Amino acid sequence: MTTPFDPHCRACPRLAAHLDAVAAEHPDYHCRPVAPFGADDPGLLVVGLAPGLHGANATGRPFTGDHAGIMLYETLHRFGFASAPESRSAEDGLALRDCRITNAVKCLPPANKPTGTEVRTCRPFLAAELAGLRAGAVVLALGRVAHETTIAALGGRQKDHPFAHGHWHEPAGGPAVVDSYHCSRYNTQTRRLTPAMFDAVFESIRERLPAT
Repeated sequence: MTTPFDPHCRACPRLAAHLDAVAAEHPDYHCRPVAPFGADDPGLLVVGLAPGLHGANATGRPFTGDHAGIMLYETLHRFGFASAPESRSAEDGLALRDCRITNAVKCLPPANKPTGTEVRTCRPFLAAELAGLRAGAVVLALGRVAHETTIAALGGRQKDHPFAHGHWHEPAGGPAVVDSYHCSRYNTQTRRLTPAMFDAVFESIRERLPAT
């Protein structure tokens, strides 16, 4: 998959300034846009929100180094999409199988809350990834922001595709999209998202993407 990902992008002034401030405090952190990770021609594209301060922003790999990645990688491994159940660092040898992980916003936002303008500015990167998916591929949107920007990038209308955990959407001319609550610390600890709920989403994905 060819994407216009730019590891030096500074198109969002607030995010660029925030990254500079974090880099000054943590000079060993990645503190740049975080590239998508995984297969070049995936059947499954997982779309998250944005890098976490001490997670992807530190390690340079999506959902790696913080709580949000625990359930995701365990589940990916259990359903045959990952070579290991834990993602510890960008150099740990973990590989994704028929799967790619990206974020709606590629840079760390303050308080983990990108603005609408920042989501829209970053959307062309996601749109290029979606356009490059092969026929029959599916998208897993983790959370409302990921869902809404994915639907927008596919040219769909939000009123026709409201976010709902476990619900499938079929935007005209685009890949199928399935929603899940985000696997954040808050959602998993409050049991808004349980392992059983997440497994049910992946079971529905496997029905469309049999393991190879």
